[in-house]
Amino acid sequence: MSAAPLIELSGVAKTYDSGTLALTGVDAKIERGSFVSLVGPSGCGKSTLLRMIAGLIEPSAGAIAWPAAGGERPTDIGFVFQDATLMPWARVIDNIYLPLKLKGIAKKDAEPRIMEALSRVGLSDFAQSFPRELSGGMKMRVSIARALVTQPPVLLMDEPFAALDEFTREKLDDDLLELWASQKWTVIFVTHSVYESVYLSERVLVMGARPGRILQDIAIEAPSPRGRAFRESAAFVGQCAKISAALREGAKG
Repeated sequence: MSAAPLIELSGVAKTYDSGTLALTGVDAKIERGSFVSLVGPSGCGKSTLLRMIAGLIEPSAGAIAWPAAGGERPTDIGFVFQDATLMPWARVIDNIYLPLKLKGIAKKDAEPRIMEALSRVGLSDFAQSFPRELSGGMKMRVSIARALVTQPPVLLMDEPFAALDEFTREKLDDDLLELWASQKWTVIFVTHSVYESVYLSERVLVMGARPGRILQDIAIEAPSPRGRAFRESAAFVGQCAKISAALREGAKG
């Protein structure tokens, strides 16, 4: 691992054209290969910050640097949105092919990578299915496979499991941790769930209400790999309580 952080946020702020100050004074360092969650109340700028890291929107002030990547933002960052955003008229294989198609890669050349991505999310048998034939959890797996197919060094995830039932969400959390361990991505994960953030992350950045800023950077001390024993442990409950307390304290001021 490089001594320099992969991503460094320095005084990042965002003011929209309407005059709304969404974020102010955000400072953070993200190490290569780490799993970091952003937790905070609705409207605190979590998704805005994620989109700025992705380069989808620009900060109004401050800087987002990539010291361990030679100073340049990687061009193949993976982004998973809250909604699966699949093309309903296209089969699963064609939905996953889309980012490679946009890169000019022929489908016959892309198919091995597509099938590998499908295998990683447990959907090898559904390549020819349409989205309407899939459950909500399966659609999200396709969305993750579409992000994986470009073999991204960084995976940004914006509340990807928020609309799913608790059982499916826990299963996908476990699957995500297994993929992260095998792929060595850097993951930045936005969630409203304190419990999910503690279960998944090495660090949780607790954000305050708008204008968003980072209140606390909390390290999660937990075994690896994680599982139900950790979810039911006193250590897990204690970490959740610590983050919840930070959120309540931030709400006061």
